[in-house]
Amino acid sequence: MNELGGGTRPLRVGLLGWGAIGAEVGRAIQRGDAPGVELTAVAALHHHDDLDELDVSQVAPGDLPSHCDLVIEVASQQALIDYGPDLLAAGADLLVVSVGALADDQLFERLTATDGGRLMISTGAIGGIDILSACRQLGRIDDVHLTTTKPAPVLVQSWMDAELRRRLETGTEVVTCFSGPAREAVLRFPTSVNVAAALAVAAGSWEPVRVDVVGDPAASRNTHVIDVRADSGDYRFEISNRPSPQNPRSSHVVPFAVLRALNVLAGRPGEFV
Repeated sequence: MNELGGGTRPLRVGLLGWGAIGAEVGRAIQRGDAPGVELTAVAALHHHDDLDELDVSQVAPGDLPSHCDLVIEVASQQALIDYGPDLLAAGADLLVVSVGALADDQLFERLTATDGGRLMISTGAIGGIDILSACRQLGRIDDVHLTTTKPAPVLVQSWMDAELRRRLETGTEVVTCFSGPAREAVLRFPTSVNVAAALAVAAGSWEPVRVDVVGDPAASRNTHVIDVRADSGDYRFEISNRPSPQNPRSSHVVPFAVLRALNVLAGRPGEFV
């Protein structure tokens, strides 16, 4: 396998998933938006005609390591659970977007204990991950509080009672539909609060991370307010992302965070690390 960023040939990338995020990343690579990166294979649940037009091989998930140096998971938490450990064991490096799956401690241990490829985690829809990781290096992190606000209907979940569902689907008032630990938030909102998992991994622990999930019928953006108290200082980050046009539960910036990571991994000069 070509060492990331250190070889003379392009970094060969495979995508696990071809939904809103995966398609955006794949087409950007094909346009040349990540110099030194080549899209060599995609594993998706169904055949996609647009991949034929892009002249990209469609393969089974387990075959991705034979086609690429790096697999980018852009599918779902379940896909990461089902395929992540085997992809790493086969020697491929793995960049994860569905960070919420890492709430499962056993899965996280399997993904990080392998002697094969390396696990890497996308920053996704938020900033501040770098400084939170630096705080962890310096000393104690006392508290991380995340307030995520999204258009109310996208937060509806099957576990909610009829009244809460009604308030989110047709109500006119702001609704706090969850307040509690980050790990529980990720389990209750598996497609909406991957941000909480990213914060926990950056902090090195789930314990200090608390989450409020708010539905706002007037909201047109996905907003994340992050407050941190640590030995190194106090920090506040506020991010207001436009939703993905294809998937309003996700933010439009997410695939471009993946592209930024690819530019770093491919050794593009002048990138922040």
